[in-house]
Amino acid sequence: MEPIQIDDVVEQLEQEDELFNEFLRRDSMSLEVYRLEAGATDPQDPHTEDEVYYIVTGSAKIRIGDDVHPVEPGDIIFVEREIDHYFFDIESELVTLIFFAPPYGSLAED
Repeated sequence: MEPIQIDDVVEQLEQEDELFNEFLRRDSMSLEVYRLEAGATDPQDPHTEDEVYYIVTGSAKIRIGDDVHPVEPGDIIFVEREIDHYFFDIESELVTLIFFAPPYGSLAED
């Protein structure tokens, strides 16, 4: 597999005017890029898989259950499956990599 350039994935996401793009999926995990504009409302619901966020650009706060944390580029955040979480107070465009394990949606009931 060839290396993936995050800038290329983000550019494609912007061109398609989407919030997220799953660009890697394997049996054990999946990887998405997720983008929220400054001032946006994060529409996420809890997921059935554990996830790790890596903040690429932007600044905001994230609520995980009852806890609130500021986030900035370089931060890594773990969110356990089924826990309410969302970004808010998005000050500048927020771009994150999201690692899901197992792959996103794979534990959801049909």
